[in-house]
Amino acid sequence: MLRMMNGIARPSSGTVLVDGVSLAETDLIALRRRTGMIIQGSGLFPHRTVYQNIATVPRLLGWPDDKTRDAARALMEKMAMSFDAFKDRMPRSLSGGEQQRVGIARAMIANPPLLLCDEPFAALDPIVRRELQDAFIALRTDATIVFVTHDLAEALRVAQRVVLVHDGEIVVDCAAREFLDSSNPVARQFVESATVAA
Repeated sequence: MLRMMNGIARPSSGTVLVDGVSLAETDLIALRRRTGMIIQGSGLFPHRTVYQNIATVPRLLGWPDDKTRDAARALMEKMAMSFDAFKDRMPRSLSGGEQQRVGIARAMIANPPLLLCDEPFAALDPIVRRELQDAFIALRTDATIVFVTHDLAEALRVAQRVVLVHDGEIVVDCAAREFLDSSNPVARQFVESATVAA
């Protein structure tokens, strides 16, 4: 679904609309520049420093250097990463949690109206995962965010709406606070499994 939302994959039928416009009629390069993407494992460019990674989209958008640097500094500080300490480091020198913080900063620096998140915290230990969930929640704007996760507790924590997809069909679409009371049998399985795991 995420790949269809930014035009990487095409639907076999139907139409994908972003802001009411069909992707078939959209400049996909321009769409991707205004779409943030946070993926599992950060997806950082290994040959670029932390700052160069975060500055990727602002440079594509033609931001002046001082605006890019100020935005990167502010965002990194919100992510509990000192700009001066981390800006020149290479991704290989960072922990998994630090790499993911950089990935979040890169995706969010230009305040994209659409943010696609593909299990961004799945590969992290529980403590780091919780810290990054907190940071992500604090950074949220009025953007449309599509956050894919298999972790029910995470979905209920970061989302306002939960959409449960089963066998390619939407079986539940409700406010996050209502999901635990859903009578849908697949939703009940998720809730019972999460309760057992807890």
